[in-house]
Amino acid sequence: MHHVKKLEKLPPQREKVETLKILRQLGKTSNALGELKGIAKIIPNQSMLINAVVLQEAKDSSEIENIITTQDELYRALTTTGKYSQEIKEVINYRKAIFLGNDIIKNQGFLRLKDIEKIQSEIVENSAGIRSLTGTVLKNDKTGEIVYTPPQEKKEILDLLSNFLEHFNTLQSDLSPLINLAILHYQFESIHPFYDGNGRTGRILNILYLIINNLLDIPILYLSSYINENKKEYYKLLNRVDTNGSWENWILYILKAIESTSLNTVKKITSIKELLEKDLLLAQEKASKIYKKELIELLFEQPYSKIESIVKGLGVERKAASRYLKNLEEVGILKSQKVGRETIYIKIKLIDILKD
Repeated sequence: MHHVKKLEKLPPQREKVETLKILRQLGKTSNALGELKGIAKIIPNQSMLINAVVLQEAKDSSEIENIITTQDELYRALTTTGKYSQEIKEVINYRKAIFLGNDIIKNQGFLRLKDIEKIQSEIVENSAGIRSLTGTVLKNDKTGEIVYTPPQEKKEILDLLSNFLEHFNTLQSDLSPLINLAILHYQFESIHPFYDGNGRTGRILNILYLIINNLLDIPILYLSSYINENKKEYYKLLNRVDTNGSWENWILYILKAIESTSLNTVKKITSIKELLEKDLLLAQEKASKIYKKELIELLFEQPYSKIESIVKGLGVERKAASRYLKNLEEVGILKSQKVGRETIYIKIKLIDILKD
């Protein structure tokens, strides 16, 4: 029988969230994240990284909700016009929502309730806003059993959200922001303020929190792939905090997720940097007539390029853009593919790094 317990406001008891085990893991997590923040700066063009990693995240985050799309379909949808499946649309909306959140944080340095509502409505493409009808419960997909009943009354939801935001926007003086991130993530998912898109919104809030706290400069760390690989555990631990206040394992899970994802992303960035340097040399040697550093960097920003994107990105004529792309295909930097009437040029090695 599912017992409905009132969701407590933040903060939880200090001794429950700062155990010895948590502090030990915290050291490893901080180091890994610090390394990621540092290495991100070695890429000359930051939007290159953001674009690449954000797309991967949009796909992984949607996969948690069982919206599966392959990356190729996705990149193609971003470069060609036409009708896409609902799945592709959801992933593209999620990507837009990340960029929206990042802009808000960059401009004002904190979040308001209406900012969270904006981010969520970008994800779900509706403006139903905060739940006002009672009856929302979370069930086990397979058995239909009620696993969790979030707060029902709109007044209580708003009250909990304002408490949540107070803790989200207050720079932590003595509690590590990484421990706080785990607490905040639990709290947001438990408030479950919207009819849908709570998981995806909550995962965007995680990254914004890291940026607000200066732990990262750009939105390139996402926990979704880790959660996908350990999904059962994620829900089980979330639920245990709810049923018996066991914070330790939940916080350890999130800290390990941040550590593992940071190290993975560091590897990816290193590989991207090596590939970029290799391509710059190759283009200089084999395509010296058209060699431009900006051209090669642009291909990394958009692993699927077409003539228009080069025209726009470099401010050159169509004829020149077309020649550049053909030339780079001849030397092996790109590979072309026909999609409908359009020719798209693919940066295959880069896509392999991102998918890995």
